[in-house]
Amino acid sequence: MTRPSAGSPPHHTLDGPDGAPPLVLGPSLGTELGVWDPQVADLARQFRVVRWDLPGHGGTPSVATTTIPALARGVLALADGLGIGRFRYAGISLGGAVGAWLAAHHPERIASLVLICSSARFGEPRAWHERAALVRESGLGPVADTAAGRWFTPDFAASPPAAALVNTLRRRIAPAGYAACCDALAGYDLRGDLARIAAPTLVIAGRTDPATPPPHARELVDGIPGAGLLELPGAAHLANVERPAAVLAALLGHLAAPPDAPGAVRVPVPYPSEGTAP
Repeated sequence: MTRPSAGSPPHHTLDGPDGAPPLVLGPSLGTELGVWDPQVADLARQFRVVRWDLPGHGGTPSVATTTIPALARGVLALADGLGIGRFRYAGISLGGAVGAWLAAHHPERIASLVLICSSARFGEPRAWHERAALVRESGLGPVADTAAGRWFTPDFAASPPAAALVNTLRRRIAPAGYAACCDALAGYDLRGDLARIAAPTLVIAGRTDPATPPPHARELVDGIPGAGLLELPGAAHLANVERPAAVLAALLGHLAAPPDAPGAVRVPVPYPSEGTAP
């Protein structure tokens, strides 16, 4: 197993014109940077898009363990290596947590922020430690067997895009890297630092997301000054895959605005507060 040093830049791809405003896209646990395929071509018309892979996912080597701050420092090292100072950031789930940590702890680097199906705390640490132990012992088969039910609504779970992502999890993700990311999620709790986020922020939630249900999104919105909320019907955890056009429109509307523009209008809707691990 390769063990990059803390802050090592992850594998990445670049799309869009060299001189366009930089936009960094963070992936969710168990997916590669291709999870952004539904949006990247349109985003690359306006932005220099940087997509990156988690440890053991795609082209990034596995690590034995990691943390959200370590992942975030890797993103900063990537940006520094590309000559990028201040950038827009959008992330899904774990990728969103990395962006939120950056916005709270390195506000000078984040011009605007979109958090998709993410959270300030992804449930109890014990569940993540148990999943990490399961994957280290038995591989990703058991997790992949139930992934469609966490990631997608029942009507979408058997679709070709959903099947392709589950197949990627089953066949292409390294168990060690996945388990390390579970460790990172177990140790993550940004609730006390949300008020430090100054970047214009939009939070997107899937109304039927069992992993990070809308109350997780509302906690982010209530804690981040001026943040806006968009709840998407007919979407579960990978909302950008299940509702690609709606997420693209929201991204373009928020990210194309000047960095000091206010967030979107808050749309509170009551939903149960308990979630499950993504």
